[in-house]
Amino acid sequence: MDHGKGRGRPRPFSVAAGLAALALAGCGPPDGAVVSEADKASGAEAHSQLLAEFGGEYRGDEAAYVRALGERLAAPAGLSGQCTFTLVNSDVVNAFAVPGCYIYITRGLMGVVNSEAELGAVLGHELGHIVARHSQRQQQRSLLRSLGVFAVGLLTDSPALTQIAGAAAGLFTLRYSRTHEYEADDLGIAYLHKAGLDPYEAADMLDALGRHERHLAATRGADEAHSIPEWARTHPLSANRTRRALDTAGATGLADNGLPENRRPFLAALDGMLYGDDPEQGFVIGRAFAHPGMRIAFEAPESYSLTNSPQAILIEGPGGMRGQFAGGRARGGLEAYTGALLKTLLKGAAVEVRSSTPARVNGLDALLTEATASADGKAVAVTVMAYAAGASTYHFVMLSDPAADAARSLAALFGSFRLLGDAEVRGLRARSIDVVTPGPGDTVRSLAGRMATANPLADFLMLNGLRENARLTPGEPVKLVVAGAR
Repeated sequence: MDHGKGRGRPRPFSVAAGLAALALAGCGPPDGAVVSEADKASGAEAHSQLLAEFGGEYRGDEAAYVRALGERLAAPAGLSGQCTFTLVNSDVVNAFAVPGCYIYITRGLMGVVNSEAELGAVLGHELGHIVARHSQRQQQRSLLRSLGVFAVGLLTDSPALTQIAGAAAGLFTLRYSRTHEYEADDLGIAYLHKAGLDPYEAADMLDALGRHERHLAATRGADEAHSIPEWARTHPLSANRTRRALDTAGATGLADNGLPENRRPFLAALDGMLYGDDPEQGFVIGRAFAHPGMRIAFEAPESYSLTNSPQAILIEGPGGMRGQFAGGRARGGLEAYTGALLKTLLKGAAVEVRSSTPARVNGLDALLTEATASADGKAVAVTVMAYAAGASTYHFVMLSDPAADAARSLAALFGSFRLLGDAEVRGLRARSIDVVTPGPGDTVRSLAGRMATANPLADFLMLNGLRENARLTPGEPVKLVVAGAR
């Protein structure tokens, strides 16, 4: 929602708008098709796995709001009562859909958009992928392979290992063609219009996601892989795509703001939602990870990126190196723990343990194990560092090219693992979104000063779609990030 764009009249009709008119004319499923029983079964089977892998379901008023809005958009798509809309407990900015009309949106993405219509544009876009059966047309492979979990480079039958060898930081990696993305955009805008919401907000939604992408690149460094939001990885953004969305909205014949965007109801629903990492999953802050409950922390070297998930911290390093950090309970010491771990991870591969070296890291007993795993003529170097921390054991597992020299960066990663002190644990607090109404004397800078984030002003501007010189309107609500869960 950016009133500085000067969009006060229908856009001129264009080739893109002409093509979009086909979607606007009849935007239900092709030939009246419904979600097939086979799709429903595969989606239902994968649903719990996806939630366990990607953060779990975020419950509460925000989730109910997403479900209600999803159903409102599903009606013009011809899918009333056939879809499951889930708010995912992850700060990764993304939305995705799988066959069976299971549609997921992360709370990270919900926090970035600024109106009901913008959120509806996301849900409508994903419904468009379902109606057009893009996932089936794109990849005739199993669901897990479609989500990027299958490791092309290492042919074993271990789900745990293939997850690591896959795109670790690209949690939801079903990439569509440009044609498919445009088709989903057109359908989503049609559903938005027919649901009685401002179709021009689809372009504002794309602007919001692009703004988030640029913000992360500026505040975290353009060379940091994690600075690219998942939406930009899986649904590539471009200025042309935004212009095309405006043309498509113009094809409805409506003037901009001819239908409501419903900003206030959206912000009311958003108020109090968890922001950033869930303390129960620990905190990823740039290249550092800290968990207040487990009282542990580590930091990855430059050129590494971390992605939080309930099961493990997924790690990407230079030269295609990938891995994870996780933990468990040792039975019989670190050597037995590492042996059981390798047996589980390397199921189906021939394993040669090259060395196993005891170590002492920040006051903790540790064991460094280097091995090579081979299957079908392909080999990968596997490096495990395990630590004894009281009753718990933690480990890194890193996969790399056997010819690569990863020793130096892995030594820095492994040497950073440590226990947290009491003061550090107290400093790791949940944060939430607080929707406030500016008073007459409030300014962008005064409100930004109340942000509990590392880059208060930049974060405030990004979240609210404002410029630094913007003049706040008294009574017009804005988003803050505050310490403490609500």
